[in-house]
Amino acid sequence: MHSRSTLTFLVALATTAALSAGCDSGETGDPGGSGGTGGTGGTTTTTATTGTGGTGGEGATGGTGGTTGGTGGTGGTGGTAEWATPACDTITGTAAVTFTLDEGETLTPTSGQLQGVGYTGLAALDTPNTLLAEHKGVLLKSEDAGCSWVSAGTLQGGIFKLTAAPGGIAYAWVDNGSAFYRIDADGPHPVSTPAQNIVGIGVDPLDGEHVRIGDASGALSDSLDGGETWVKQGTPASDGGSIGYRFAFDPQNLDHILFGQSVGGAEVTFDGGESWTGATGLGANSNAFAIAVSPADSSVVWLEGLELGPDMRHLYRSSDGGASFTSVVDDSAEINLINGNLLAPHATDPDVVYFVYGTAFQGYGTDIYRYDHSKMAVTKTHNAYHEVSAIVPSPADSSLLYFGLVVENIQ
Repeated sequence: MHSRSTLTFLVALATTAALSAGCDSGETGDPGGSGGTGGTGGTTTTTATTGTGGTGGEGATGGTGGTTGGTGGTGGTGGTAEWATPACDTITGTAAVTFTLDEGETLTPTSGQLQGVGYTGLAALDTPNTLLAEHKGVLLKSEDAGCSWVSAGTLQGGIFKLTAAPGGIAYAWVDNGSAFYRIDADGPHPVSTPAQNIVGIGVDPLDGEHVRIGDASGALSDSLDGGETWVKQGTPASDGGSIGYRFAFDPQNLDHILFGQSVGGAEVTFDGGESWTGATGLGANSNAFAIAVSPADSSVVWLEGLELGPDMRHLYRSSDGGASFTSVVDDSAEINLINGNLLAPHATDPDVVYFVYGTAFQGYGTDIYRYDHSKMAVTKTHNAYHEVSAIVPSPADSSLLYFGLVVENIQ
């Protein structure tokens, strides 16, 4: 554990991504024999990933009495689009999403203002420059990296979280609820699940329709068709005597899963739930409220929980995939840990995690904390929103963070 005196406050900026370009040129046909006519341009076997396709080569003219000349190549196709950073100073279409280049020190303004009570789910798709958000039952979509947003449908059943999947797919699910949607190019599709209290979902990094859910009882279910049908997966992580708070899935390995629960701490599996092992280092009795696996390094797992007995909250870090944990940040007057802070691991740096404390009480606003394990230091930025319910890094630049915003104007 670290004392308050070891915590320092810094703010870091990151770098931007670069783009490459290229093109393929067609091949020139083989010369014909004597007397033949040269062949026409043919097709190549490769396709350029970026840039403009090259021009196909021409077949050579044959000599007298020969056969037709070889076929020349056709140029490669044009380049594919890539994610870009947003080219706007103000966000239009919603007040529920913003983005920051300085980890929350300054937020991009929106054209509207949040009203009433609402929470925001958020996901960045692998379709370039496309994000989805959900706020008060409205599904929102941006196709220009978050600058402008339009309605893309409605969702019913509670407060939704969004999880992106390969192939331009996303899943919307209600934490501790049963509502579940698959979202594709045609919009949201409600599907039923065998879980009444979903507390986490994971997707296969190679197949967007291979999705797995975990419920508060510790049971897992698996679908290979985007949620249309489900089968039991492995064995339950709990004997039913604990309250299940969170299932956390490794973004790189669907069989690497953690389950956080009351009193019993956390369980981890590396074989898709066939066997479970209790995590060590969390104290004799603990509540594991929030867990997240680093997308940059599967061996790094973050956990926020309450150590019972001393009744002290900690942010823990594991370097062995969740088999064992070490406390790295303690609750203090400077750092607010609660029963379930939002955890958002850095997209490319396994030493960094963001966590959030926000409340509308007495107009407090929101603290965005950044813990850097390489420096054993916490930094903090503050904004006036009531809370941030989702943090999503830009695929174009991991230092650019999208925030899903919360409003709690309770009259």
